[in-house]
Amino acid sequence: MPTLLVIDDDPEVLYSVERSLRSPNLRVLSAASAQEGIAQVRQQRPDAVILDVRLPDMSGLEAVELIREIDPRLPIVVITAFATTETAIEAIKRGAFEYLLKPVELQQLRDVVRQAIELSRLRHVPAVFEQDATDEPADRIVGRSPAMQAVYKAIGRVAPLDVTVLVLGESGTGKELVAQALYHHGRRCNGPFLALNCAAIPEPLLESELFGHERGAFTGADRRRIGKFEQANHGTLFLDEIGDMSLPTQAKLLRLLQEQRFDRLGGNETVESDVRVIAATNQNLEAAVAAGRFRQDLYYRLRGYTIQLPPLREHLEDLPLLVEHFMDQFNRELGKFVRCVSPATLEALAEHTWPGNVRELQNVLRHALIHATGDTLTPDLLPGDLFRGLREASSPNGDIGRLVQDLLRDGTPDVYRRVCLEVDRVVLEAALQYSRGNQVLASELLGISRNTLRAKLRTLGLVLQKQLLPESDRDDQTLPSEPTGTDGGEPAERRENAPVHS
Repeated sequence: MPTLLVIDDDPEVLYSVERSLRSPNLRVLSAASAQEGIAQVRQQRPDAVILDVRLPDMSGLEAVELIREIDPRLPIVVITAFATTETAIEAIKRGAFEYLLKPVELQQLRDVVRQAIELSRLRHVPAVFEQDATDEPADRIVGRSPAMQAVYKAIGRVAPLDVTVLVLGESGTGKELVAQALYHHGRRCNGPFLALNCAAIPEPLLESELFGHERGAFTGADRRRIGKFEQANHGTLFLDEIGDMSLPTQAKLLRLLQEQRFDRLGGNETVESDVRVIAATNQNLEAAVAAGRFRQDLYYRLRGYTIQLPPLREHLEDLPLLVEHFMDQFNRELGKFVRCVSPATLEALAEHTWPGNVRELQNVLRHALIHATGDTLTPDLLPGDLFRGLREASSPNGDIGRLVQDLLRDGTPDVYRRVCLEVDRVVLEAALQYSRGNQVLASELLGISRNTLRAKLRTLGLVLQKQLLPESDRDDQTLPSEPTGTDGGEPAERRENAPVHS
């Protein structure tokens, strides 16, 4: 029978977990301190461990390392009520199987324990082939949502590994902060960390910034320059906006990643460099590869491990935490004493689409605190264009504009056709709702023939509901089954005016 060990100094937690998880198929042991838990690991050899971070005799993170010295294959689920970015990353980096926040949902805990025990079985049973907190550093990345927890776990998994990492995400999602976290939690944390925005440097100078140049290599090169790859030797180099790099520079970067050597611009000496590269972009690199703007081999080389950052609109549950974090930061920087946020302000912030993500939120809150005179953040302190953006987002034009931007950003083909179909959908649904489902009236209002209306409805997959009108007032609501032209037949308008042959 599998055995689960729960290490927590809170008697209520121990009782709740034991009562909830104990079953005829699972034995549950408990320990109230790290030392007691470590002793039980030695004696009982459990199949999985649930470990609290804050224990009376030592940190749970220290206990993780001691437990892994006893059994490096034992899955450890770390739980805590005092969640920080550093704790999440450190827990995964030190070998924890999972990281959960209190209060933990019972079903989530059951699922994680089941996965941990199954993993323990796979790790310990060989494959058989058939015979013939407060003292911790301040957070830089903020968020407790599932989307952000996934990011922390990804950082923890890949940070200790000396592999290239590609960080993807929209502008303002915090890609450089992820790069810094990878550096601080990596093997090269004692080496240099340099960051370079490839889009901010003119292309003729980018190659020199990266690889350096010799004196006389080009006009104005009056002395040798050491590039970023030499400066970051034995360290980490973060290349932001890698998608804006030109093809010739991409080729040179690819050679460096493959051979760990390069030539300075205008030089004959081959320079060796041992650098971990972390790249980031807000572009769709797969679409750029398909369009010939980005080298496929470099894309695969950079994609040693990929971390996808969610846009702010996809983890708005973190908005209060982010607001509190930035208010504390700007209170210190600006000498302000804003202590709380009104519910109306939070509601207004939550309704915004945040195209600039966390960076936009940061700028909005800085603007608000500059204008604040009291201790409460009220809606009137927010920038005026934020409310204009809310009004535009609620209008059809705002929706279509966002659709166009999303399709272009994702590299979607047939953008014009897709947008036209979406416009047709909005217009036709509105006209049919106004006409109470009467196709004749709707076609007159729209200025198109009834056959054209029906053809568009079929294309969009819209089916009218017969209960819209009383039977006596209803126009023929059944969509015709004859061809519309998309399957080889002629368009409806052409057939309508075609001559009749006997």
